[in-house]
Amino acid sequence: MTGSPEQSTAAAEREAECRVIDACRDGDMAAFQRLFEAYKDRVYSIALHYSGDDATAKDISQQVFMKLFNRIGQFRRDAEFATWLYRIVVNTCMDEHRRRRRFVPVSHTVEAREMSARESQENSYIRREIDSAVRAAIAELKPKLRMPILLKYVEGLSYDEIAEALSCSKGTVASRLNRGHKALAQRLAHLRSALVAEE
Repeated sequence: MTGSPEQSTAAAEREAECRVIDACRDGDMAAFQRLFEAYKDRVYSIALHYSGDDATAKDISQQVFMKLFNRIGQFRRDAEFATWLYRIVVNTCMDEHRRRRRFVPVSHTVEAREMSARESQENSYIRREIDSAVRAAIAELKPKLRMPILLKYVEGLSYDEIAEALSCSKGTVASRLNRGHKALAQRLAHLRSALVAEE
């Protein structure tokens, strides 16, 4: 019995990625460049949301890919490659946090997306303020709460994948997400009050 077209496509993509990884292990720089191109945006996105600073995010990303280059031979295919890479990203972010001991607020480092031309300036301003407030609130979370939030809502990982990336149980992931949600709700309560007052 054959699988669905989606399953066939996913299997083909996994097989192609495995070939690239095998080539990387053999020292093929072109293959490593392909791996870099495939994952650079995701790595940078996590690093930026985590650190709140473009320069720091670029530094973290560079460290991640240097580690990947040196450790690619350790990947044993007992997990998805992306999950294994996320673990490197998580550890690198945590290492950077320990070095810096503080984080720059993200509100001034991440540009808001272009708004529709039909949107009024007022709506654009409100949307930018909300975006800024949410990013700043995430940046203020403790690192152990921040990373599960980012992996869940920025990267769309499942509980199993987050647990794998963080080397913890699904119960711990659920607990940290719950605590993160509560902390974000408290930090954003003043924003909701301000918006209600303006209506």
